[in-house]
Amino acid sequence: MKIKPGFILRDIDGQSVVIPVGAAARFNGMITLRGTGKFLWTQLQSDQTEQTLLAAVLATYEVPEETAAADIQNFLIALRDAELLCE
Repeated sequence: MKIKPGFILRDIDGQSVVIPVGAAARFNGMITLRGTGKFLWTQLQSDQTEQTLLAAVLATYEVPEETAAADIQNFLIALRDAELLCE
């Protein structure tokens, strides 16, 4: 899975914001990301699995595996609900 084309991540005034461009500009909403969300979004610029995302988070952050796995699942659910993922 990866982020659909047409969404870019920009840092604006110290906040990470996802901006729709081109055909994706019809997306009605605003997405702001904090640290781990920005990290996962960046990882999802290329094709990833939940397992590769988990491995990347565990290699980068000091967090229990169960917590990381649950947070990744919640993040992916939010992206799926907003139809931002290609699977």
